[in-house]
Amino acid sequence: MSTAAFVLGLVATFSPQDYDFVVRGGRLFDGLGDELVENEGIVIRGGKILTVGVGEVEGGHLLELDDDLTIVPGFFDLHAHYAIDLFGAGRVDDTEVYPRLFLGNGVTSTFPAGEVDPEEMRELRMRIDRDEAIGPRIYNSGPYFGRWRRGWRRSTTASEVRAEVDHWAELGVRGFKAKGLGPTLLPVLIERAHLHGLTVTGHLGSGWNGSVNPRDAIAMGIDRVEHFLGGDAMPADVSSYESLEKLDPDTPEFARIAKLFIDHGVYFDATLTAYGYFGEREEQVFGDFADERAYFTPYVQELVAKRGKRPVNEQFERIYHVKRKTIKAFYDAGGGHLITLGTDHPSWGEYVSGFAVHRELHAFVLAGIPPADTLRIATINGARALGVGDQLGTIEAGKLADLVVIRGDPLADIRATRDVRMVVKAGKLYAAPALLGSVKGKLGPAGPEEDEEWMPRDR
Repeated sequence: MSTAAFVLGLVATFSPQDYDFVVRGGRLFDGLGDELVENEGIVIRGGKILTVGVGEVEGGHLLELDDDLTIVPGFFDLHAHYAIDLFGAGRVDDTEVYPRLFLGNGVTSTFPAGEVDPEEMRELRMRIDRDEAIGPRIYNSGPYFGRWRRGWRRSTTASEVRAEVDHWAELGVRGFKAKGLGPTLLPVLIERAHLHGLTVTGHLGSGWNGSVNPRDAIAMGIDRVEHFLGGDAMPADVSSYESLEKLDPDTPEFARIAKLFIDHGVYFDATLTAYGYFGEREEQVFGDFADERAYFTPYVQELVAKRGKRPVNEQFERIYHVKRKTIKAFYDAGGGHLITLGTDHPSWGEYVSGFAVHRELHAFVLAGIPPADTLRIATINGARALGVGDQLGTIEAGKLADLVVIRGDPLADIRATRDVRMVVKAGKLYAAPALLGSVKGKLGPAGPEEDEEWMPRDR
């Protein structure tokens, strides 16, 4: 057996029929229990996990892990924006650097939760699937449905929504995102998506100004909800943000909406840190643990340095801390199995999507959720929310071989997930430091002559 083929370069160089290897040594968090166990061996063959707890495979390769390494399932980011906005002109999707940054941080599956350029993102997904590009699994979400989409018409009809759902379902999207879609068309989107076996998530509101409260969206049959739980805890006479910053989870109104989510099995994508990037940036969560700015081109780094730090949004700072309290209350109410991880961080040239998953994990633990359940939020919960829990999310025989090797014990300190050493996706092994190093200094325009390429084409 050979180890060298696995630890040198970005990806193992053997052919598809030779994807046979054993990962042995270190410790294992399989997502089923609450403890780390000694890893006696994980046999991977043909991109799948053949056995767990067996240390040999005839004719394969052996990867011996040091004692201080821990294996966890591949992470899911269900609000994984590939978007960047460097000039305040609007977002564009990056399809060259971000895929490697996500994968190099252990994120093996992403749902973009609304794509700026869905055609381009579909092509990226197909290039990755054809092994023409390196990146995580992309469960395409297609365009936003609602006012947030650039060019969305208020006169859009139900028949047009149905036709567009049919179109994108045929092109292989795996779910849809509503943002700014009102109570007339949201049930149309949900019903048509379900006809194709697809899910719908939504950035919803309080019911104020024509928005839809998550409570009412649940009655319509929505599958997942982003950012906040809603209900009577967020009354319709003020905006969702205004009520969210004052929300008290220790009320009957909050208990009712938590129970509604649980009774209907609706997943909640908490995005705990999304608002914190706009606030004071709590040092223990938002402090630098990697030189993220080094992934931008020198030209972009210079632009960002001249621009300086964004001003603090006091409302979003309050929301950041309220969300930590509400997620713990939802967990304590019995909703832990319905919480998913989503980072929701389009970059403005300071932080970089991909690394954000580790901040989100840390925020869950700081909120009071045990590390083992936090890891399940980032793995099996996300898999189940996308309908792929029978294939991914835990390390079990028969599942696809997506796993992450990190240095340290994430159950003792969740920040160990920041030190990713290796990533396996569909049986292919990547050296994480080499993967990240391959895109340093490459994100964004190289100079002013390329500025237009990083601005929306229809602005």
